[in-house]
Amino acid sequence: MKVRVIVNLKSSVLDPQGKAVCGALRNLGFSQVRDVRVGKVIYLDLDDVGREEVETLVDEMCAKLLVNPVIEEYHWDIVEE
Repeated sequence: MKVRVIVNLKSSVLDPQGKAVCGALRNLGFSQVRDVRVGKVIYLDLDDVGREEVETLVDEMCAKLLVNPVIEEYHWDIVEE
């Protein structure tokens, strides 16, 4: 089963990388861009896991390693069974 975890900075946290990307896009002529927030996407390929177990496993992985809960938030979905 493949799971996609999307991690973003909380809206209250400044995103200097996003500001740099936004500035670069505007300098390239993309004046329509108002703001950019940069996050990360993590794909997990899990063996022998039932649907019920996925929620517990993914949330535990995020809590222990993948996400800094002080500044980041996440959501996930199953992309392939």
